[in-house]
Amino acid sequence: MDSLNADTRAKALLRARLCYDHLAGRLGVALMSALLADGVLAAEPDPAGPDAAYVLTAHGHREPTAFGVDTERLPHRRATVRYCVDWGERRHHLAGALGAAVTTRMFACAWLRRGRYRRVVHLTDAGREGLKATFGVPADDLV
Repeated sequence: MDSLNADTRAKALLRARLCYDHLAGRLGVALMSALLADGVLAAEPDPAGPDAAYVLTAHGHREPTAFGVDTERLPHRRATVRYCVDWGERRHHLAGALGAAVTTRMFACAWLRRGRYRRVVHLTDAGREGLKATFGVPADDLV
């Protein structure tokens, strides 16, 4: 029974989880990809290393605001847009003040609910519909 629980937990963590205060896993990577594809974020070369640095575009200020995240009121004590390399997907997911604010708003909208296991989150039916309509995330194959 323990190996079944461990396998269930591992699959849930890969699918969708919290990485500190922002969304990670396949769902977090899909959100980041959708924000880049829609022009909410743009990648710029990072002079400090081989990875890209991401910036919020002019369009990017409007879309999160329409979702209920006021990009002008994000805390200034941390970078607005950061990324984390997702350990399961080996791709970037959205971190920073924007990543935290979007994740908080997703919980407030009941798009996400906490799972049985620490850090695991589950996408609700409302979240699946909302992510597709709001951000263009095809969430059907992520859950």
